[in-house]
Amino acid sequence: MTKHQKRLSVPKSWPVERKTETFTVKADSGPHGEDGVPLIILLRDVLGYVQSRKEARYALDQGNVLVNGDENVAEDRPIGMFDILAFTERDEHYRVFPDEGGRLALSEIDADAAESKLGKIEDKTKVSGGRTQLNLHDGQNILVEDDEYSAGDSIVVSNDDSEVVAHFPYEEGSLVTAVRGSHAGDIGEVTEILVTPGSGSNSVVVETDDGSFETVEEYVVVIDENFVGGDDTGGDDE
Repeated sequence: MTKHQKRLSVPKSWPVERKTETFTVKADSGPHGEDGVPLIILLRDVLGYVQSRKEARYALDQGNVLVNGDENVAEDRPIGMFDILAFTERDEHYRVFPDEGGRLALSEIDADAAESKLGKIEDKTKVSGGRTQLNLHDGQNILVEDDEYSAGDSIVVSNDDSEVVAHFPYEEGSLVTAVRGSHAGDIGEVTEILVTPGSGSNSVVVETDDGSFETVEEYVVVIDENFVGGDDTGGDDE
C-alpha cells in the first residue's frame, strides 16, 4: 500500500499547498476518518520541528510528542479537530482548531487545558448495565452513568481516565464554531434552531460579531469561551 497521497485530492481541512508538489504523506487508518491529517505534516510543515520522517520517528520514540496525552503514536497517525498536541521538552501545548475556510490550525493553550479535549456527541446508545455510550466525532466512545446528554452536545473528556469533566448542551444561546461549509472558522451564539420536517438536516442561525449566518447543524460544534482566542499556528506544506 502506498504511503503517499496526491496533494490535489487531500481534504480541504489539511493545511497543505496543493500545487507545489505532486504528493504528500498519506494518513494511516484511525480517528477522524478521511479528514485526519498525518501527524508528520503538522510536525514538519506547520511547526517546522522536524525535517524528515526519520526525525519525526526519533522524536516520537523519545516520548517528546503526546497526542491527547498518549506518547505511543506513529508519525502518520491522523490528527483532527480538537486533538491536543503536547511537546514535553518545549513545554508547548496546542489544540487543533478549525481555521477560516475549515483548514486545521494549531491554537496554543496552557498545560492545564491540554489535560482534556473537546468532543462533539454524534449519537448515543444504551449498553449493558443501564449505562449510556456517547459516540464522539473522532470515533471515541465514552461510557457514562446518567443520560443527561444529547446528540449535538459537546463534552470535555480527561485524557487520563476518559472521564467527562464538562458538558456544553446544544441549544439556543450556546456558543458554537462552524467547522465546515462557507462559514468554517466563524464563532458565534446560536439564536435559532430551525427544525426540518422529515429526514432532512436541521438548520441553525448563528449570531457573530459581524452579523449572522445560517448553516446545517452538523456543521457547528458547541464550545465555551475558553476555546476562543489564542495564537493560531497555521502553515503550508511546501
